[in-house]
Amino acid sequence: MPSFFRNKRLILILISIILLVALIGFTMRDRDNLTWPEEFLQDTIGGVQTVFHTPVQFVTGIYDNIKDIRQTYEQNQMLKARVSEFKDLLIDVKQLKKDNEELRKLLDKQENMSDYEEIPATVIARSPEPRWFKQLTINKGKRHGVKANMAVITGDGLVGKIQSTSAVTSTVQLLSGFDRSNVIHGVILGGEDDKDQYGLIEAPDDKQKDALLLKKIPYEAKIEKGQTVVSSGMGGVFPKGLLIGKIEKVVIDEYGLTQTAYVEPAADLYDINHVSVVDRASYSPSLDEPPSTSKEEDSE
Repeated sequence: MPSFFRNKRLILILISIILLVALIGFTMRDRDNLTWPEEFLQDTIGGVQTVFHTPVQFVTGIYDNIKDIRQTYEQNQMLKARVSEFKDLLIDVKQLKKDNEELRKLLDKQENMSDYEEIPATVIARSPEPRWFKQLTINKGKRHGVKANMAVITGDGLVGKIQSTSAVTSTVQLLSGFDRSNVIHGVILGGEDDKDQYGLIEAPDDKQKDALLLKKIPYEAKIEKGQTVVSSGMGGVFPKGLLIGKIEKVVIDEYGLTQTAYVEPAADLYDINHVSVVDRASYSPSLDEPPSTSKEEDSE
């Protein structure tokens, strides 16, 4: 009996294998239609896949979106940092370019002013309001040979004079900060008639604060807009030939005896970074300089 049951199991296994092989062979054939068990099994598997696929796809989509948002945020932060770096770099480049232009102008000015000794300096501060437009501080003082009343220029022209000095710094009084006690002898270089005209440059007009006033010009003098004004060098403080500005307009004074010219400063008095202090000690006036007609210039 035991051997019969063992044989029966073997027979059942063999029959199952035969049926399975036959079923595989049957299902592997090229057919246009499925049998109903195959359709049932395929539909059942498809339904189960649909039930699980939709939520899995939803969760996967959320995860991908979160991942994309995180990557976008990181890229955005990186781009912001790069933009900030480029902005800082652009500012540095502009500042270096500006410094370079100012220093080149100063160097050209020094080559054209070989008669004077110049002391290059850098602006380190401007006075607080209300003197912001009137004074600034440079990094050169008595130790560097700077003295009171020395002229201060940029590559564009005269900007003021030394008001006071300490050991290593000096205060510069800008042209825009001059008052009636500080005047400069100026000369308008010859126009069409090739004749120079002399006058006194005073503090800026209250009505036109950006312009200097050149007063005491002879009534009969022919002055035109655009003529150049330089220092005459006759006051004993400012060297001769320092560019001051150009004529903007000319009016008759209140008494009708002389003319007053509005002079636009050649140098930008509001944006100064590098200057030169002009030492007039080695200066010797030319013999053909016109005589002074004023009491005294550049007086304190």
